Amino acid sequence: MKKHLLRLGFVTSLLVVSTNLFSQVINLQKVGNYATGVFDEGATEIAAFDPATNYLFSVNGLTGNIDVIDINDVTNPVLAFTIDLSLYGGGANSVAFQNGVLAAAVEDTIKQNNGKAVFFDALGNYINQVTIGALPDMICFTPNGKKVLVANEGEPSSDYLVDPQGTVSIIDITAGVAFIDSSNVITLDFTAFDTITLSNDIRVFGPGALPSTDFEPEYISVSKNSKFAYVTLQENNAIATINLTTNQITSVKGLGFKNHALPGNEFDASDKNSGIVNITNWPVFGMYQPDAIEMVNIGGINYNVMANEGDVRDYDGFAEASRVNSVLLDSIAFPDSLDYQNDNNLGRLNITTTLGDIDNDGDFDKLYAFGARSFSIRLANGNLVYDSGNLIETLTNAIYPDNFNCSNTSNTKKGRSDDKGPEPEGLTTAKILDSTYLFLGLERISGVMVFNITNPYAPYFVQYINDRDFASTPAAGIGGAQGPEGLLFIPSTKSPNGKNLLVVSNEISGSISIFETDNTCGTGKILVCYDGITYCVKPSVASNLVSLGGTYGSCDGERFASEFQDDEILTNHISVYPNPANTNATISIQTIAGNSGKLSITNVTGAVVLEQFISMESMTATTAIDITHLTTGIYIINFMGSAETLSSKIIIE
Repeated sequence: MKKHLLRLGFVTSLLVVSTNLFSQVINLQKVGNYATGVFDEGATEIAAFDPATNYLFSVNGLTGNIDVIDINDVTNPVLAFTIDLSLYGGGANSVAFQNGVLAAAVEDTIKQNNGKAVFFDALGNYINQVTIGALPDMICFTPNGKKVLVANEGEPSSDYLVDPQGTVSIIDITAGVAFIDSSNVITLDFTAFDTITLSNDIRVFGPGALPSTDFEPEYISVSKNSKFAYVTLQENNAIATINLTTNQITSVKGLGFKNHALPGNEFDASDKNSGIVNITNWPVFGMYQPDAIEMVNIGGINYNVMANEGDVRDYDGFAEASRVNSVLLDSIAFPDSLDYQNDNNLGRLNITTTLGDIDNDGDFDKLYAFGARSFSIRLANGNLVYDSGNLIETLTNAIYPDNFNCSNTSNTKKGRSDDKGPEPEGLTTAKILDSTYLFLGLERISGVMVFNITNPYAPYFVQYINDRDFASTPAAGIGGAQGPEGLLFIPSTKSPNGKNLLVVSNEISGSISIFETDNTCGTGKILVCYDGITYCVKPSVASNLVSLGGTYGSCDGERFASEFQDDEILTNHISVYPNPANTNATISIQTIAGNSGKLSITNVTGAVVLEQFISMESMTATTAIDITHLTTGIYIINFMGSAETLSSKIIIE
């Protein structure tokens, strides 16, 4: 843990992160690992959890089946059994679990045909199935448990001759999944938008495409009241809103473009400049193109948190990407003197060829890159309230300078700088104590970043943990966790060990990492290291201690305040026992003999709340004090002797 705290302090000093950092109450620590031994085949992609059996249901992209993993012992996950999906189609892409029911999104053996939503119980027993749209990519329950939603991506065939509609299926399960049939399924398409003028930031760009065939639903978030769903159209750089009361798509909103020429939006654009990281401004616009999305309610307002991964269409029949060094640039927009097409500058950057020729004269007036290398927070209407800018690349470079922007299959530095950088892909959020946290998976360099988003307009970095082994070349069974795909938060009230857990499915390493997410040491309390002593205190007291120089988590040696005795104090010192205290406390002063003086206790504002004379006839004096009249908080103990002044602190709960 100390290593992580040191890293946090180092990085934040570089970035001048606000002192809100001091309200951190969590610290990810890995406690368990499940490994398939299969490398780079998507053997662990998305997971769901049943709190009754303590089973994880993990999508195995290699077999197309669902692996059921027993995590009753979170430190030793084991495969319990496998659910064979060969009878239902070409394999699962997503799973969700709620109220004893497992829902699987299963594509057809021909991807352009309609898929199925297949339902099982927690023991893998088949219950029912219904037909949905083409290439179901993400499935979820509404919070009220009355509906199942499926994002049907509708990807084209490789030759682009068959391009099914992207759709969203709504399955009414009010009567129970055992009793549903096709009459309970509504599959919404986007044909209504074929005749509507769309904003310029919504991409419709496939050969001869209309919105109804070009839109590709990727991921779904649902409001806590189960009235609205929000669907990312990743390739299209847009988000759709669905009214779940009327079962209608009410809007499609473009997400705009990120201007990388603005301060705060810098990025590294080349994989060829001798390993030199050059996070700087470039005349490039980033298409946000979010993958995962999750809605949070903070202060009564709904926000969508998005991982701006980016995506590119690369088919035999249509490929949109090109490098900057391979296109013709407008000489006014991109002066030759600045040599933008040099491989050490922008030359290697992948851009879309579907945008940028503003005046249709055959050259590029603007450059549009894939993804935004960030996470964003938006209001339910799609309006942007926060984007992390250059923060992810700046942090990963500070923490892993030798492996910055490496791929998930190679440790080579800057291997992905020319493409989409770290590629934030999966995310989840959680309310822990009085704060809301974002857990963000980085697909390429790997690992999970933690941000406090309690103020959605001003999130701040908390921690980055990466259990990848950069000393080993990625391969089957070695190299640690690579390529996080899906993230799942299990609250302490439902977890096998009574602690908050974060489950990360790593598709490249074919493994699942299980982390404990908090520093809690009892109901509503947190560990804090202050003055070399570990305290277990309330969050408000913990924040005050950290603001005075403490750190979250236990001190080295795992020693608690109650373990220290007066005879362990080897230097002139004031000790307090117990600390924290709530009724009475004993103050022990060790100083030179004859150093009599006044003992005072003040609150954090400097007001004196207790005062008495202490006679130092020997080197140690002890006095008991009544603190029942004092309110909760941190108090300063001052001893002003004739020859020496000492001070300490007492925590009152």
